[in-house]
Amino acid sequence: MFAYKVEIEPVKKQKVKIHKGIGVCRFLYNAYIKHNEEVYEREGKFVSHMEFAKYVNHTLRADKPWINTCHSKARKKALANAETAFLKFFKGKAKYPKLKKKGKQDVKIYLPKNNEKDFVIERHRAKIPFLGWVRLKEKGYVPQGTDISSCTISQKGDRYFISFLVKSDRKETKQTLSKKGIGIDVGLKNFATTSDGNVFGNINKSRKVRRLEVTIERAQSSLARKLESNKVRKKQNNIHPSEYGANIKKAIVRIQNLHRRLANIRWSYTKSVVNEVVKTKPLYITIEDLNVRGMMQNKHLSRVIASQNFYRFRVWLEQACRKGKIELRMVDRFYPSSKLCSNCGTKKTNLSLSERTFVCEHCGTNLDRDYNASLNLENAILYKVLVG
Repeated sequence: MFAYKVEIEPVKKQKVKIHKGIGVCRFLYNAYIKHNEEVYEREGKFVSHMEFAKYVNHTLRADKPWINTCHSKARKKALANAETAFLKFFKGKAKYPKLKKKGKQDVKIYLPKNNEKDFVIERHRAKIPFLGWVRLKEKGYVPQGTDISSCTISQKGDRYFISFLVKSDRKETKQTLSKKGIGIDVGLKNFATTSDGNVFGNINKSRKVRRLEVTIERAQSSLARKLESNKVRKKQNNIHPSEYGANIKKAIVRIQNLHRRLANIRWSYTKSVVNEVVKTKPLYITIEDLNVRGMMQNKHLSRVIASQNFYRFRVWLEQACRKGKIELRMVDRFYPSSKLCSNCGTKKTNLSLSERTFVCEHCGTNLDRDYNASLNLENAILYKVLVG
């Protein structure tokens, strides 16, 4: 399975449908979480998304008929996502699920294929069950006659996207791998350092990203002043402060677009690093199991760590290794890759974070700290195979 993600150009009526559908999915997601909290406090049990779906169909829809404005499959998927969030919490893989907020734009509309004529792809447009015919911004990107199993509609700022999940009929080709592996050490000064000598800098230190961050801060300050003025004015006129004017809505959309642009820059750079590493066709790749959640507890570095996209880098690296038939190894998070000498194996216990050069007191090896760590990762003996 693979996906095509393309931007769409919906008309005004289609935009209204998308907004209503996203709103219904967000409401059901939050309602399921609140309902489970009430049932657990009263009866001490957990309600599955299938049981809650029956309650929605038989009871809740009668009180709130606007729920019917969203596709039934999209409603079920929203409830299934909420149940998945609970299951991850029970297994200790995630925090307690949070309620979806209206302005976050993290809710999507999922539409599966029920009939043969549900999805029709042409060069410049696509037929979708929920919207009908909608124009594609990138013409010819999705091949005509593609066998689509489902799609997901999302919104970022004032732009709309659709991702088609396609059944794969591609033939896998065997490629010749080199006889040597690669160790990758990720960090904050440089994004990644590999054992073959490549150093990928930190994109967040670039002028382009820094200027964009300043622009976002100024736009957020401007929006905060508008919201405070709106709050005072509405209070004087006895109007609810959540009713925003046109200028505030424009300011919100502008900030959303700036955040989307910044995220795209970071994701594009992360993807390019993955491609650069994989195209060398190493025999194996070794990475560290970083405790990102623990690292985020440092209030001085949490924002910098979050902007590095360490988790996304690992996920994309797994996908690339699986596609290229490359073994991906992961060492334990307590493996002292930075404190071991890559030449003689002596451990330097008093290595501080400010020391950027590793100097071995036993054999005299003098190497860059991150490069030394990548060599230790390449030569690691104890590891877990993520992709084999």
